[in-house]
Amino acid sequence: MGSQVFHFLLVFFGYFLHGASSESVILDARPTILQHSGENITLAWKGVNLPTKYDWLGIYTPPTSPDDQHIGYILLSSCSTWTTGACSLQIPLVNMRAPYSFRIFRGVFVNVSASTNVTGSNNGATTISLDREGNPLPDVTKRLAASPVVQFSNYNEPTQIHLALSSDETAVRVMFVTRDPLRSQVRFGEDGDELGNTVDATSVTYSQIDMCDEPASSYGWRSPGYIHNVVMGGLNPGSRYFYRVGSNVGGWSSTYSFIAPHPRADETNALIFGDMGTSIPYSTYQYTQSESKNTVKWLTRDLEQIGDKPSFVAHIGDISYARGLSWLWDNFFTQIEPVAARSPYHVCMGNHEYDWPGQPFKPDWSPYQTDGGGECGVPYSLRFIMPGNSSLPTGTTSPATKNLYYSIDVGVVHFLFYSTETDFQVGSPQYTFIANDLRTVDRNKTPFVVFLGHRPLYTTDYRALLDTMTQKLVQTFEPLLIDTNVTVAFCGHVHKYERMCPLKNYTCIEPSKANGELPIHMVVGMGGADHQPIDDPLPSQSQPIFPQPSWSVFRTFEWGYIRLHATRHLMTISYVGNHDGKVHDVVEIPVLDDIKSGAYVESRESFFDTASGVQIPCGRSENIVAFLFVLALGCGCGAAATLFFMRRQQRKQIWQPVNREEASSSQL
Repeated sequence: MGSQVFHFLLVFFGYFLHGASSESVILDARPTILQHSGENITLAWKGVNLPTKYDWLGIYTPPTSPDDQHIGYILLSSCSTWTTGACSLQIPLVNMRAPYSFRIFRGVFVNVSASTNVTGSNNGATTISLDREGNPLPDVTKRLAASPVVQFSNYNEPTQIHLALSSDETAVRVMFVTRDPLRSQVRFGEDGDELGNTVDATSVTYSQIDMCDEPASSYGWRSPGYIHNVVMGGLNPGSRYFYRVGSNVGGWSSTYSFIAPHPRADETNALIFGDMGTSIPYSTYQYTQSESKNTVKWLTRDLEQIGDKPSFVAHIGDISYARGLSWLWDNFFTQIEPVAARSPYHVCMGNHEYDWPGQPFKPDWSPYQTDGGGECGVPYSLRFIMPGNSSLPTGTTSPATKNLYYSIDVGVVHFLFYSTETDFQVGSPQYTFIANDLRTVDRNKTPFVVFLGHRPLYTTDYRALLDTMTQKLVQTFEPLLIDTNVTVAFCGHVHKYERMCPLKNYTCIEPSKANGELPIHMVVGMGGADHQPIDDPLPSQSQPIFPQPSWSVFRTFEWGYIRLHATRHLMTISYVGNHDGKVHDVVEIPVLDDIKSGAYVESRESFFDTASGVQIPCGRSENIVAFLFVLALGCGCGAAATLFFMRRQQRKQIWQPVNREEASSSQL
């Protein structure tokens, strides 16, 4: 009875809004009840007289939101027949545990100048900000129409499902969201038709008063629901497990599967990137990252091709780019679910998850500002649970910040994640953990060591290069990374891909002299974000981009991600570009013991097999042309023979970079 009354009130409220418009504009939304998160809704309108390119459609949840607190908007002029005053479009709706409504407003004409903020409205008294396309952000002075309320049939539908490894090598954690604190569970097993194991979940939430600043504490707030957490333990290493989450009361998710971690595996498959963000089908107060959906597409493809082997995903900071707009977290987890529900998805903190005016560690030389949008790390800390127990009080009543630093073994690789947004100086708890961890790695178990943090130690982005923070990171960590023979250091923050030579103090060391003991630094912040110019010129120079120093071996301005494959003897790191999903840069790193002994790997296992169509050439650069020539002739046998011959000729070679681009590409 109660649900029927609630439905009646929602419908009444929707039609009340519909009747409140001052013109005979009709806005319809169909269907009015959606069964699952992500389903499409059709919005159709007619009767807009003398339409302008600034007329807009606002998206609201819950429906009681004031006109000026939409979650996003769509310009009517983006619809093909908008000039007739009538049109229709489709958008998917994420289940945010509350109904939606839609409203059309008359836009305001503004004589747009080069300024990012201009003055002008119906009465000339309002300051209007411009969006990224140069259009004024919506003015709510004149509403034309409102739609009926759109509901979901189940607000406790388990959504935002994502996995992570735990400190227990035989366990995998799963997290998901519902509206209410239901007694939820995970059911799992090796037979998809018989999920014989059941474990109860725990749940947590956070509130508006936990936010530390605007917009998270004001117009950006929406309830996050309850975040459930449960660990599937006692897994057989390397076996495929099927699972679903939910409850008999709130319903169950679809069935997903993953490959259990294998502590003694002889290889590692990982996908690595930073700064991905979220793609949404509308504009909002902040820029979003439309390219992120292509990154997810190619990541999904790679996981399918990895098949029945354990996999691992590392997202190194600037996760959702919510920046205080809570609905972007909902959209982000919905977007990554095809990846994160089938492979452990690991993160570390970036500036856009945390930075806020009152953060505890804020030395004079730091660049920390308000990049977290007032979230002060709360959503990041509660929506993810990473291994370890690192924690830092916020200094307020907000929950402590977690997931700061930790390490995890995945096959033959030891991954160490750390935070560039909290105290990392020598003597700090974080530095002490990092130093102890790196000095005690069992290189027999994990011969390769990967160091992951958000801000770069090395980059040719001049703003980061000249930043005191960058210098501090180099001064603090470079001696430690060299002393402990870290294999690779990945970072994000700068939104491009860049690979450095083996270097020390901004100076390249010849691979033969480096002897495999210097880390390779890579910038991999090309996961989707695009708001900053890739390489602005220095004010004193006329070049279109910042010049490329000798220690930068390869860089590109294209989005993409890293595909890492390692055996006990060789790590292969491939940069995959989003425009075609193909490999455009490769570096191969033999294991340190093989380098020192003069041994070399007789055969290399690529990330994909030959049938995948993504073969990675190897060998010295002067042999690449011959290899590609043979490959172009379609001589599969010849290509294999050439590859074998190249290997035989290079038994003593170490640290071999392989470029798939034209030589001039790295000089852009």
